[in-house]
This record gives sequence, C-alpha cells and structure tokens, in this order.
Amino acid sequence: MAEMKQAPAGAGAGEKLLTWVDNRFPATKLWNEHVGEYYAPKNFNFWYFFGSLALLVLVIQIVTGIFLVMNYKPDAELAFASVEYIMRDVPWGWLIRYMHSTGASAFFVVVYLHMYRGLIYGSYRTPRELVWIFGCLIFLALMAEAFMGYLLPWGQMSYWGAQVIINLFAAIPFVGPDLAILIRGDYVVGDATLNRFFSLHVIAVPLVLLGLVVAHIIALHEVGSNNPDGVEIKAKKDANGKPLDGIPFHPYYSVHDLLGVGGFLIVFTAVIFFMPEFGGYFLEYNNFIPADPFKTPPHIAPVWYFTPFYSMLRATTDLMVNVLAIIIALGAVLNLVKGKGDGKAKVAGLVIAAVVIGLLKTFEAKFWGVAVMGGAVVILAGLPWFDKSPVKSIRYRPGWHKIVYAVFVVNFVILGYLGVQPPSPTGELVSQVGTLLYFGFFVLMPWWSQLGTFKTVPERVTFTPH
Repeated sequence: MAEMKQAPAGAGAGEKLLTWVDNRFPATKLWNEHVGEYYAPKNFNFWYFFGSLALLVLVIQIVTGIFLVMNYKPDAELAFASVEYIMRDVPWGWLIRYMHSTGASAFFVVVYLHMYRGLIYGSYRTPRELVWIFGCLIFLALMAEAFMGYLLPWGQMSYWGAQVIINLFAAIPFVGPDLAILIRGDYVVGDATLNRFFSLHVIAVPLVLLGLVVAHIIALHEVGSNNPDGVEIKAKKDANGKPLDGIPFHPYYSVHDLLGVGGFLIVFTAVIFFMPEFGGYFLEYNNFIPADPFKTPPHIAPVWYFTPFYSMLRATTDLMVNVLAIIIALGAVLNLVKGKGDGKAKVAGLVIAAVVIGLLKTFEAKFWGVAVMGGAVVILAGLPWFDKSPVKSIRYRPGWHKIVYAVFVVNFVILGYLGVQPPSPTGELVSQVGTLLYFGFFVLMPWWSQLGTFKTVPERVTFTPH
C-alpha cells in the first residue's frame, strides 16, 4: 500500500480535501501530466485552436443531446411531431435544437481544419502515427454519429437520405442484401430503423467516440505535440529535463485557447440566432416536411459534410471503372517494357494487374462506388506511410508542394459542392476527375513527396514573441 500523503500544517479546507482525494485518486498527478506540467511547443499558431474547439463542440453536442432526448420520441408516427414540439412548446427548446444542429456542422468544420493542420505540418509522422490513426477513427465515428442523427428528425431528406445510403450496402457482394436488412431492421426504412439509429446515436457511438478521444489525447501527450516547424522539442532539454522550446500548457495555452473559444462562440451564436438553416446547408428545407414514403424529393443529397464522398460515389460509373481498368493495364504494360527489376517482378506486376482488372469487371459499378466512398476515408489512415518527405512541415518543403496541397483542398471543396447539386453530365465528369485527383494525391505521395529542393530544418523552433 502506498504511503498516505499528509496535508501541510495550517493547510486550508480546500488543500486538505485535495490531499484526501490524492490519497485515493491521482487527481493532481493527472492534472500535472496532462495540463499543468505538460510542455507544449512555444510556437503554436492559429491552426492549433481547432483541437480544443473540437473538444468544446463535443461537449456542446452531448449536453444539448441530453436535453433533446428528454422530449424526443423515437417513433415513426411521433418523431417529426416531437421535434416540432421541442421547437414550439418546450421552453428554450428551439435554442437547444439549433445549438445541436449547428453544432453538428461546426464539429465537422473544426475537425476538417484540425486534420488540415495535421496534413500541412506533418503531425502524422513518426512518432505520432498512432495519434493520427486514433484521429481517423474519431472521424469515422463522427461520420457514423452524424449519419444516424440525421435520420432522427424524420423529415423528407432524413428518410430518403437514409434510404439511399442504406441501400448502398446491398451492393456489397454476397452479404450486401442481408447487411442492408440488418441495418434497417426491416425491408424498408421505418420504425425499426429509427429505433436502431436512435439507440446507436444516443448511447453506442458516443461511448466509442469518447473512448477514442481519450485515447487520442493520451497518445498525444505520450509523444508530445508537433509544431509548425516540425521540430521535436524533447531533443533539447535544460538541466531540469524541461524542453528548452516548451512551455507549460497551463496557463499559457489554456488562456491561448480561450481566445479561440471566444472567437468561435461569436460565430457559433451568430449562426444560431440569425441563420440556423445556413441557406439550407445546415438544415435542409425538405427536412421541414414530414417523411413521406410515397413522395420522393426531386433531388436527394446528404448534408454538406458528406458531399465530397457522395460525389466520389456518384462519379464511379461503368465508364469510370473502364477507364481505371485501362489505366491499370497501361501501367502494367509500361512496367513490363520500361520498368526496373527482374523478369519475375515484372510478370508478378502483370498478374496483379490482371487480377485487379478482373475484379473491376466482375462486380458492378455500384459496389465500386461504395468501395471508393469508404476508401476515400480509410486512405487517410495511411498518410504516415505514404509521406516519404525528409521534412515534416510545409514550411521547409519545396514551394510547389504548397500548390499540390492547395489543389487537393480546392478539389475537395469542388467535390463537396458537386455533391449538393443535382446530377449532370458535366458535374459527373468533373467529379470523376476530382476523384482521380483525390486518390492520386495519396497514391502518388511516396513519389512526389520526395521531389524538389528542401530547406534546412532548424535545430530549435522559430518563434517571435508577440
């Protein structure tokens, strides 16, 4: 049994209580390890607001969700009316509902920006691979949570959006139809589906999400935070073992993050009070119409944060599959004629290409669309191994690398915009090119990330006091 600590003579009631708690639970130890004595790089900038903001939005979503559940009815006959009841009759119910709906979009805004920061500063590189993987799993859980929550208002877009997305699972070979029935709980989207999604949205997925967030933070604090220079601050320490370029998270970054919280809340409340629908992007107008299984909306599209991946799904047509097969065949032939290596390796490449082309032609384009949509999310987890650059941060990479990242971001935004629009031949073609660019960014990264003249990375972080 560990020796019990004693409060110093003359200690106040608060200090005595803390000593009593510390003897039974490591409250002070946890505070020091993760806040008070956690040393973070002193050169954090604007991009480092979004991690703490993501945590803030998570808290907002949990708290507002609890109050919404108190009045919501997970019943196909009553769900839409219960949302209207919350909006019209529950005191401050409209505010809670708008905080939750705006919070869903705000969550994805801050998470996308948080991931972009990790992308440009190489925060996924050694030794932070596990931090990045936990982050990707959080993103997946967040998408599942948002999709299931999207069904709960039981409006037209909720119903038909769920109908379309769940039916995609039926395209999976062999197990697809049974899997779709398992998810729906019935042969059509109905009361059983609503109850399943409600249970998962309120209990199961939030528990997974919270666990992943805790794992993400623990992994981060184990290896230390990255910084805009990509320099490891633990490499240079003083006589007391403290990083020379580090400062305690509290009070420096706790106060720093309060600035970000203040700016975020100004924008967040402005949206809630003045434009909660945000032009139909945060709350679609069709979702203010009760779900009608006999009346299909003219255009079914998911919420904006899913639309880039939805565009990739729609872009995967029979023509797209044929083009991919031709590209793979040409690559295999070029490798056979011009490639380096022995004959066995070339023949193996040819065989692999033939197998892949055979698979492409065996299964229908709908299945490959689902595979592309899922692969677009999963491929993010491979970044630590795709990136072969000798430096981490964009600051010390060749200038044209910034153009590559800019094209990637613009392409992602265009795909998102096209996912909201009704299908068209031009939009389909642009989406197909955009899908190839998206995957090309990752697949070709081991090659292009090594090219160019890299700047010398300083031994210590660069920082100018305000």
